[in-house]
Amino acid sequence: MIRVTRLNGEQFALNPDLIERVEGHPDTVAFLVDGTRYVVKESVEEVLQEIREYRAAILATSYEMDRGEYRVVVPEIDSGSSVVPFPTREER
Repeated sequence: MIRVTRLNGEQFALNPDLIERVEGHPDTVAFLVDGTRYVVKESVEEVLQEIREYRAAILATSYEMDRGEYRVVVPEIDSGSSVVPFPTREER
């Protein structure tokens, strides 16, 4: 997911695989494959850069997994939390 900002300042995450096109006139508009449109503060170039970084991160993680170098870092979780961490391969 990439983070983008609405014109009112609210940030949200957008699945870049669902973006059909991005246009800038004068506001930047991301058109999704289902016809949904989002007007965002970021420029067209910034949105494209976010998409490139997102896809590069996927490839880098895949490469690390293939070489056996990928390690999941499990953060410390408050004992009162209802969130349960997903076990790593070594814990299964």
